[in-house]
Amino acid sequence: MIYTINHRTTYVYEKPVGFARCVLRLTPATTATQTLLDSVVTVTPEPSTIVTRDGPFGERTQTIVIDKAHSELVITGHSRVDVGAGKDHDRDNSAPWEAVRAQAFGTRVLGTEGPAAYLYPTRRTPVVTAITDYARISFSPGRPVIAAAADLMERMYADFKYDPETTTVSTPAALAFEARSGVCQDFAHIMISGLHGLGLSAAYVSGYLRTNPPPGRPRLAGADATHAWVSVWCGETDGWIGFDPTNAVLTRQDHIVLAVGRDYSDVAPIDGIVLSPGSQTLKVEVDVVPESEMDADGERYAIPVRASVRQTGQS
Repeated sequence: MIYTINHRTTYVYEKPVGFARCVLRLTPATTATQTLLDSVVTVTPEPSTIVTRDGPFGERTQTIVIDKAHSELVITGHSRVDVGAGKDHDRDNSAPWEAVRAQAFGTRVLGTEGPAAYLYPTRRTPVVTAITDYARISFSPGRPVIAAAADLMERMYADFKYDPETTTVSTPAALAFEARSGVCQDFAHIMISGLHGLGLSAAYVSGYLRTNPPPGRPRLAGADATHAWVSVWCGETDGWIGFDPTNAVLTRQDHIVLAVGRDYSDVAPIDGIVLSPGSQTLKVEVDVVPESEMDADGERYAIPVRASVRQTGQS
């Protein structure tokens, strides 16, 4: 499935900004099941410097500096990505989760493709006893790791309320867990925290969801915005598998990977600093369209439903 992705972020400042330095992570990743075909990032006003490099977890970053006064900053990422379906995994015949834990701690693979970099807590994904105990219910002794992780994901979907009003980008995982409410960023952090508490390797994935589902399938929460889910290392045989606790689905062709890290701080699509005495308003617009739904001129057959929200974190 080939997708065209448009991700437009607009900052409007109360007072002119004299200096801005931002790190952009708006180039989708190439993975075992996803191929980046092309990607262009445009910035208005034009930056004085742009430095492109790969980040510590393999994500493509662009560091920009704008040193002339401006009242509005517009950053647009336009990409084409080919997403494969990936292989099917047998939940009930995967390795026991305790064996996967032992493999992770015994691995000699220290790169980002292995489990070692994603085993340990971070500031946003600390080990919290209450969260570990909640996760442990799904991980009974000897249970296959994929079945256990899927059960945890499905329990979270049933027990937690999707509500953008209850948390912010900086809400700790423990508080979102107590509230049993939040958005995909919170749910991903909570699930990762629980898995870390059990000694399992889990990563935070930033990406997108297909805007409109295929006929007969429900619309997923988080479409038309940046999304987040969890990638769990399920052993040497099955490797990394994506689990979306916001929607209780294993990731397939509806999920497009932007970047992978330990938590949101590693993969925020845009972060940085601005020098200004006033406040700012942020608007994010995301459109994810399969090319099969476009006409010869590259326009969508139907008018897209597009998010236009004040947003400080991921959906």
